Amino acid sequence: MRTIEENARGPTLTLLSVKKHPVKLTALLYLREALLRQRYERCPELIRVAREWGAQDREIEELLEDARRMPR
Repeated sequence: MRTIEENARGPTLTLLSVKKHPVKLTALLYLREALLRQRYERCPELIRVAREWGAQDREIEELLEDARRMPR
C-alpha cells in the first residue's frame, strides 16, 4: 500500500514505463534539447507529442523550469 506522501509525489518514472512509452521519452529529450539550444519554435509540437504519448504536466514543467536555462 502506498503512503500519502508517495501518492502526493505522483508516479515515478521506471524502466518499464520508459519501455512502454519510448515516443514520450524521445519527445521529452528533444524538448529539453530545443530549450537548451533556444529553439523555441519546436517546443509546442514536441510538447503536443509528449502529451499525446502520456507525458504529465509536471514532467513538462520540470523541463520548462530547468535552472540551467536561466540567463546569468
